[in-house]
Amino acid sequence: MPEAVDPLRPEVPLNLDDRSAQADLWQRVRDGFGMSDLDGELVRNRERWYAERPDYVQRMTERGSRYLFHIVEEVEKRGLPTELALLPFIESAFNPVALSSAKASGIWQFMPATGRDFDLRQNLFRDDRRDVLASTRAALDYLERLHGMFGDWHLALAAYNWGEGNVQRAIAKNRRAGLGTGYEDLRMPAETRWYVPKLQAVKNIVARPADFGLALPAVANHPYFLAVGIDRDIDVALAARLAQLPLDEFKALNPQLNKPVILAAGTRRCCCPTTTPTTSCATCPNTAAGWRAGRPGWRRRRSSPPRPRARVGMDEDDLREVNKIPPRMLIKAGSTLLVPRSAA
Repeated sequence: MPEAVDPLRPEVPLNLDDRSAQADLWQRVRDGFGMSDLDGELVRNRERWYAERPDYVQRMTERGSRYLFHIVEEVEKRGLPTELALLPFIESAFNPVALSSAKASGIWQFMPATGRDFDLRQNLFRDDRRDVLASTRAALDYLERLHGMFGDWHLALAAYNWGEGNVQRAIAKNRRAGLGTGYEDLRMPAETRWYVPKLQAVKNIVARPADFGLALPAVANHPYFLAVGIDRDIDVALAARLAQLPLDEFKALNPQLNKPVILAAGTRRCCCPTTTPTTSCATCPNTAAGWRAGRPGWRRRRSSPPRPRARVGMDEDDLREVNKIPPRMLIKAGSTLLVPRSAA
């Protein structure tokens, strides 16, 4: 199994003993703020909303602490304002498996078509819209493109939420009417009208949490997780066990996985936490040997009705859960199912 590396800067040796690695990541975020501030009653309204919900802010920021370092690294590498690293607070509350009613998914809330436009694969075994590294790359690519189109971060954010065509048409309409063409001048849906004020409110809270009666959980200025290469198929449960992680935590770091097996042909790495300066997935006891010896306990099989479960020796409820088949849906002939691998 390849050595564990920082997934965003694999060429740079990781030294978690460095004093800078123990610094507060929030201060690094504050130092990188670069957008013009928005003010007004909508911002005040959202500040009050968050200030009145300290438990929600605590849960949201603790969840985001898994991913924030890697997003800040990518934002800084591109020379972008660090306000963008806070956008998943608005999009998904940093829930990597968030799914909207419109089918937007992941911490950056990519729609299926937009995800495909930015090379986020979506298939039976994985959905890269939920992959924190892949979706962060795609989101920042998209935001950079939008900023290039509009020349203004507030308009770029409106386009990220509402669609670039809608923002272009709103600007053109105002221009024809002799009106202003800034973010606050445009007529837009309520969700988009509130979008940037929400981000501004989060920015203000990060900048001055005590002013709002809030305390942000400490986030160390080093990677929460590292990437570990995969060179053969492996069960998700086995990968979690080799990484010495509870299954839920492993899935939180690898939320793109749709099935209980990782196919090396499509998923070249998984993520494991850096819980101490000297421990990573690559140095867990017997990990490398176990990884190579681990044989996936699942295989794909074509089914034929009416009782595929009788053919595979698997309870129907388990078969439906693994294959995400709704309770009343019939399994049609020729469907491909994930089933337990036999001893043979």
